[in-house]
Amino acid sequence: MTEGKRTPWVVGVSGASGTPYAAAVLRGLLAAGESVDLVVSRASRLTLLDETGIAFRDAHWRDDLAEWLERGADGKPATFGRPELDGVRYWGAGDLAAGPSSGSYLVKGMLIVPASTACVAGVALGLSKDLLQRVASVTLKERRRLVVAVRETPLNGQTLKHLVTLDEAGAVVLPASPAFYAGATHIQDLVDFVAGRVLDAAGVPHQLYRRWKGELGGSRLPQGSSGSSGSSGASGGA
Repeated sequence: MTEGKRTPWVVGVSGASGTPYAAAVLRGLLAAGESVDLVVSRASRLTLLDETGIAFRDAHWRDDLAEWLERGADGKPATFGRPELDGVRYWGAGDLAAGPSSGSYLVKGMLIVPASTACVAGVALGLSKDLLQRVASVTLKERRRLVVAVRETPLNGQTLKHLVTLDEAGAVVLPASPAFYAGATHIQDLVDFVAGRVLDAAGVPHQLYRRWKGELGGSRLPQGSSGSSGSSGASGGA
């Protein structure tokens, strides 16, 4: 792919707990043949170190990212094959002159996974205090797709107001809320469900979770059978 034709998704990783969600989204984008511009906030480096033991370094981002994407949600290394990272471009969180900081830099949209409440507040208020927040503001002003996978519980009133502001601005507010109707048997299944919903919101095809087909008990059937389930149908019941 030539640089002139490259139109990536920007993936922003904030300091909230939930780095396995970001890894699953990144694997899904790369598996779908999408290009990625990656922004890892300073706070998220501490979370990544705490949750995985990986120290994410600007000078060695490619090796650190590969190790991260190989790791499973349960923390086990080499759970997944080594990813092909030719389609990934990394921008430092303090680089406000980076390509995605301008609306003239063409991207498909931005996925913030996970999104901390501090990140949500910064984007809702238009603070642009770092590259992640700046790119989110640019994404909104250019009317591109912005998916905000907020990861916090419980939510206070101020954060709820910020999320409403983002919704009114055109963002997709997507709580990192795993569902169980898809037949999860492992922590990776729950992580992949959330990652799959993020990719659904972005319109990126994937096979990360079993979609709902309108058949009760489908989650107990073998994957690939006629009763396989997934998506949003089962979660909407009263």
